[in-house]
Amino acid sequence: MALFVVRHQHGETRCPAADPDTGAAMLNHLSRSNSRQRGVDIVGEAVVKGEHTIYMIVEATDVAAVDEFVTPLTSVGTTEILPASTCARVITNGGCLADTPAADDALLDPEQACQLALEAGLVVHRAHPLNGETSVPALIGGVVVPNPHFYVRNHFHMPVLDRSTWRLRIGGLTDRPLTLSLRNLLAMPSQTQVVTLECAGNDRARLSPRVDGEQWQLGAVSTAEWSGVPLVEVLDRAGIKASACELVFRGADNGHVNDRHGTVSFERSLAVADARDTDALLAYAMNGEPLPVQHGYPVRLIVPGWYGVASVKWLTEIEAVDRRFDGFFQADRYFYEWTRDGKQVKEPVTLQRVRAVITEPNHEQHVEFGDLTVRGVAWSGAAPIARVDVSVDGEPWQAARLVGSRYRHGWQRWEQITELARPGAHTIRARATDLAGRTQPAEPEWNRLGYGSNAIQQVRVHANAA
Repeated sequence: MALFVVRHQHGETRCPAADPDTGAAMLNHLSRSNSRQRGVDIVGEAVVKGEHTIYMIVEATDVAAVDEFVTPLTSVGTTEILPASTCARVITNGGCLADTPAADDALLDPEQACQLALEAGLVVHRAHPLNGETSVPALIGGVVVPNPHFYVRNHFHMPVLDRSTWRLRIGGLTDRPLTLSLRNLLAMPSQTQVVTLECAGNDRARLSPRVDGEQWQLGAVSTAEWSGVPLVEVLDRAGIKASACELVFRGADNGHVNDRHGTVSFERSLAVADARDTDALLAYAMNGEPLPVQHGYPVRLIVPGWYGVASVKWLTEIEAVDRRFDGFFQADRYFYEWTRDGKQVKEPVTLQRVRAVITEPNHEQHVEFGDLTVRGVAWSGAAPIARVDVSVDGEPWQAARLVGSRYRHGWQRWEQITELARPGAHTIRARATDLAGRTQPAEPEWNRLGYGSNAIQQVRVHANAA
C-alpha cells in the first residue's frame, strides 16, 4: 500500500457542509467502511477552519484508486493528490529526496521497526540501522524489562531468518563439526537466566570532549529472562580441539564499514576459557517468548556479565580458531584506548563496569520537600552488587536498601528514603559497589571510542514549599 495526502478546496457557495443532505452524503462517502470497500484506507483527515479546505492522509494500492474515490470532492472544487511518506520512512531512507529502496523480505522493514520502537517509548538515536535506548522511567518496576521496551543496538540491517531453514554451524578446530537446526537446540538441555545487557557506549553523552558514536544517555541497558541451551553443551558435543584458543561467533547481519573492503559480517570472539566459564547461553527465548527479530531471532548468544557487543544476534556460525581474531568489531572497535605515561594503551571491552542508575525521581522533577524516596537499579559484570549509597547535596553517603532477589548476572533494585530539608533545588547522587570491591568513579574516564563510562549519576530535583 502506498501513502498519499489529499488536499481538497471548494468555494464558500459550494460547501457540502452547508446543506444537511449533501453533508450527510459526504460523511457516508468518507466513512471508513465505504472507503475500504473502494480500496482506500483513510488514516486521518482534518478540515482547516474557515478556509473550506480538507486534508486527508490515505493509503491505497495506487493513485488511480484515490483519484476515483475523491470524485465527489472534485465535482465541487479542486482536489490535489500528493505521493507521501511517513517521517520514519523518510528518515530511515536517508532524507526527503532519497529513493525508497525495494522491499527485501530477508530484512526487517526499517520503517516498521522504527515505528514500533517509537510507539514502545524507546528514545531513538538512529533510525536505520535502528538504535534506541530505554527511557529511564521505563527501568522502574519488575526484575525484567518487557520486550518492546528493551534497548536496541544494531550496526547493520536487521535480517529476518526463517526458523525452518535456519542452521547453526559449529566448525573449525573441532572433532565433530555440527550443523544444528532450531528443533535440535530445543531438544537439548536448557537453562533460564536473568541477565542484564548493557551497550558498551552507554552514558557516552556525558563524555567531554565529545567522542564519535551513538550519544547514549543512561538507557542503553535492560534486563531480561533468557532461555536457551548452555553454550558448553554444544561445545562439548562438537569437541573443541586443544589447539583452539578462540571461538568466533558470526551473525547473519552484515554491511559495509569504514577502512574495510567489501561486506563485513558482525563477528566477535571469546577465548575458549571465557566461553566455558561465563555461563553463556544460545538463547532462543526472551521473557518467555521467542526472540523478537530486533533481538536476534531465532537464536542469539548471551554472555552474562559482559558488555552487549559479545552477545551476538542472529547467530549462524561458531568457528574454533588457533589465532587471535582480528575482525572489525574485535580489532577496530570495542577497546579502551588511553594515554598513560606517554604511551598508548589498549584494553579490550569485556566485563560491564559497576554502575547505579537513579530511576526515581526524574531529573528536574518537582517534588514536595520533606521525605523523598529515591529508587533505582545497579549492576556489575564482575560480581553482584554489595551496596548502593545515596548522597543529597554533597552530604555524607547513606546506605540504600537492596530490594528483591539478588541475581548473579541481573541488576539489583534499591531504594532509599531521604529528606529534603528545605524548598529549592537539590542534587541527588547514587554510587554502587560490587562484591569484588569495585565502585563508581566521581568523573567519567574519557577514552577515544567512548566505552565503559560509569561515573556517578547526579539528578537535580526541585522541592516545592508546603
